[in-house]
Amino acid sequence: MYYIKKFDPWSSSLCTCPPKYTLNPYTGCSHACIYCYITSYIPNAFSVRIKKDLIRKLRRDIKGIDKNLFVSMSNSSDPYPPIERNLGITRGVLELFMHNDIRYQIVTKSDIVKRDIDILSESRCSVAITITTLDEKLAKKMEPNAPTPKQRIIALEELHDNSIPVTVRIDPIIPFINDNEVDKIIDRLSFVDHITTSTFKPRFDSWRRFKKVFPVEAKKLEKLYFKEGEKISNSWYLPKDLRYKLLTKVREKTRECGITFGSCREGYYSNPSCDGSHLIP
Repeated sequence: MYYIKKFDPWSSSLCTCPPKYTLNPYTGCSHACIYCYITSYIPNAFSVRIKKDLIRKLRRDIKGIDKNLFVSMSNSSDPYPPIERNLGITRGVLELFMHNDIRYQIVTKSDIVKRDIDILSESRCSVAITITTLDEKLAKKMEPNAPTPKQRIIALEELHDNSIPVTVRIDPIIPFINDNEVDKIIDRLSFVDHITTSTFKPRFDSWRRFKKVFPVEAKKLEKLYFKEGEKISNSWYLPKDLRYKLLTKVREKTRECGITFGSCREGYYSNPSCDGSHLIP
């Protein structure tokens, strides 16, 4: 297949995702989040490019997919970069999926997704929106070109009000940065159907960016990651006891609010799914 591929998260032993396909309607992501991992394997990762003959090749791809699986958009980009407002490439993909009864999940940091509520309402889908902080200034430092947390929350509310299943990704949790904000985030978003969370897992490129933006916090974290933590594949992990403490805090708060919980590449706990895919009809 051309653009729809089987999801393979670097063959990570900690990945608990169900079998699924992945599709990135665009190459690269202009949100330029300092913690993003795609810069380790996509050249010019923060520059968005259009894929050649996307819709025509997708028509061929969907003829060969297993319809018992779903398509995840996007794992190495965002399906709603700013240029999507004018180009409508992702909207064209959603129309194609709707007409062919393809099940899918959208993963985004953009409020542009609410533009497509008319299609989403007629599709077998769910939407996950990442919110790492409610602090507008902190969000600007972490996710410099992404829509504000307020804009994303409004999008979540509109999706929810239109009966579209919604997940929030509190991803990543970073000690000394946003770990003390977890309860506040979940209280504000207690209307959502599922929460997925994950700790910051720096690679050398993302760590360089992080140190430039948060030099004081980076000094505190260096020992935790590079002396007391462990390297798994190409990522550095916090010590297991600290990771599980952070994840348990989210899990307990979601239980208190009656929201299902999942963790991403942590070897921890998820029920009934890590990624919220159980919400897809």
